[in-house]
Amino acid sequence: MIDPTDHVAGHGFTALPKGQVICCRSPNRRICTVLALAAILPQLLAWQSNLHAVPAAPVEQTDVFISGREGYHTYRIPAMVVTGQGTLLAFCEGRKTSRSDHGDVDLLLRRSTDGGRTWSPVQLVYEEGKTAEITIGNPCPVVDQDTGVIWLPFCRDNRDVFVTHSKDDGRSWEQPRNITSQVTHPPWRWVATGPGHGIQLQSGRLLIPCDHSTYLHGDPRRGPAAHSHMFYSDDHGRSWQLGGITQVGMHECQVVQRTNGSLLLSMRNYAGLDHRAFASSLDGGLHWTDPKHHPEVYCPVCQAGLLRYMDKRDGQSNEVILYSGPGGPGRTRMTLRLSRDGGQTWPVSRVLHEGPAAYSDLVALPRGEIACLYESGSERLYEKITFARFGVSWLSDSDR
Repeated sequence: MIDPTDHVAGHGFTALPKGQVICCRSPNRRICTVLALAAILPQLLAWQSNLHAVPAAPVEQTDVFISGREGYHTYRIPAMVVTGQGTLLAFCEGRKTSRSDHGDVDLLLRRSTDGGRTWSPVQLVYEEGKTAEITIGNPCPVVDQDTGVIWLPFCRDNRDVFVTHSKDDGRSWEQPRNITSQVTHPPWRWVATGPGHGIQLQSGRLLIPCDHSTYLHGDPRRGPAAHSHMFYSDDHGRSWQLGGITQVGMHECQVVQRTNGSLLLSMRNYAGLDHRAFASSLDGGLHWTDPKHHPEVYCPVCQAGLLRYMDKRDGQSNEVILYSGPGGPGRTRMTLRLSRDGGQTWPVSRVLHEGPAAYSDLVALPRGEIACLYESGSERLYEKITFARFGVSWLSDSDR
């Protein structure tokens, strides 16, 4: 290392950050130092900026889909995964003519290769019938960590289940195939994948959380009955099978696998308690315990995000489970919650967005941060879909 003010044979030398050297021919030591520092100041500032390139605020937020733009009336139903190459894929429904759940609806995607700071243009993943009222939606992506393939189950008109996949980091997608007969029962009157993301179990199984409705006791005269359920693949997406079905009254769901191998299922429900329902599975999602409503987790009738995260601060690795959903009243105040005991208690919560908020999804980023993709608004619901990035300390330190 050459000191900035070292003199050799009447010359001053200055080392630059990339190993370059500036030589000053003046015998005056002070003049050499001033000239050298002036010459390298821009590089030093840039070098220092790169060394300290960390978020300026505890939470960084970016609007990824803004309703009324790119030819779509409304964007809804966010889902998100991180690929094996570290790319963020943010999916949603693009609703062409209205906010309605059914109509001319397309499946869309934006990609980010820098942790959500910038995003690619909107990409059309799949649509049918051009301007026909065909609803393509309920994205539920999952990444096969063994093969790198991104699988994307979705629905058509909430009657048929399709799956497509990408082998090039989400840049292109294969022609979807219809797997309805593999993952549903004929009496079902309505079915939906996700929304949100699927997971890969320790066994390698790809597990897709879903919901459906049928008729109470199979009798149309007794009205509809909703259930959460799973479907899965044990052969890396070549075939799919129907998994466990919960008791009646459950709906859109998300699932995580705890470090002990058991599964925790979080469910929207119609019990009228404004509390989230949870169930567990010990056999990879083939059977579920009776749902129980948790008094610490407020939730209106709405979808919510769920994520298992390994907190590796302070030289330790501790499992936490994160939850995202409206904190109320109703679909307002997007709230993050944290459990340190596998979902038995949820003592930590923090509001991410005070205004209107509804559906959401959570992922862990490669550098240890958390990301939440959620429906938000300032004056009304569904004005946009927003991406938020934050460190787990923003949430987990809030109770200390």
